[in-house]
Amino acid sequence: MPMTQSYASGKVEITLRGTQGRVAVVTINRPAARNACDIETVQGLHDAFADIDDDESILAGVLTGKGDSFCAGADLKELATGRSIGFSWAGLDKGATRKRLGKPFIAAVEGHAVAAGLALAVWCDMRVASDSAIFGVFCRRFGGPMPNGATVRLPRIIGESRALDMLMTGRPVNADEAMAWGLADRRTAKGEAAECAIALADTLAGFPQSAMLCDRHSAISQWDYPEAEAIEREVEGAREAFRDAFQSGATSFVSGAGRHGENL
Repeated sequence: MPMTQSYASGKVEITLRGTQGRVAVVTINRPAARNACDIETVQGLHDAFADIDDDESILAGVLTGKGDSFCAGADLKELATGRSIGFSWAGLDKGATRKRLGKPFIAAVEGHAVAAGLALAVWCDMRVASDSAIFGVFCRRFGGPMPNGATVRLPRIIGESRALDMLMTGRPVNADEAMAWGLADRRTAKGEAAECAIALADTLAGFPQSAMLCDRHSAISQWDYPEAEAIEREVEGAREAFRDAFQSGATSFVSGAGRHGENL
């Protein structure tokens, strides 16, 4: 992949960052609309995510918005015309939030991550929130549903009661509350979320990948199975990582590397 690449007529951009360009930063580029997404932008995100997933040189991703907002959800001007009524961000027609990728993604949230923008944030594995971050289901006041994965993923992250609070009331949740609830995983000063997320993604990209990815896959997929079956799948999924990397990693530790929390 080139160092920069555009999708959806420039409404979505990928920039390679991190060590040896192994982190893909996906930016929603509609700052005049608070990065609200029309159909073209959502489908551009889908294509960008698919290309990142297919590129073996990219090991982690960061999702952010241009300017002062992460994403204000669906473009209400387009919705008002009726053109995007029925279009689902988690649908089969290039819905950006339908499928989780095979590598970690981190949301860098400045300003509003609301309505379907919240769905993009919780589609990611982790969220870095700046002091300016606001999460919420703001489409509640306009009669908009959330067919974008958020009603499934949000309760799994913060619990059913808190998710229902957000989904039913549509109230704003600031960075303090998001951190207390586990909706945000890291906190930064305003304007620093992207750099913090890139550094975090680069750290993930620097680990031995097989073990990290099998643990990630087990954590994401275990919801679909009874406990005993989920544990059996966890054990089976770890076999390759044990065989390919863990013994050499243990040998390195015994030799003195990676001690006191340092990376190998």
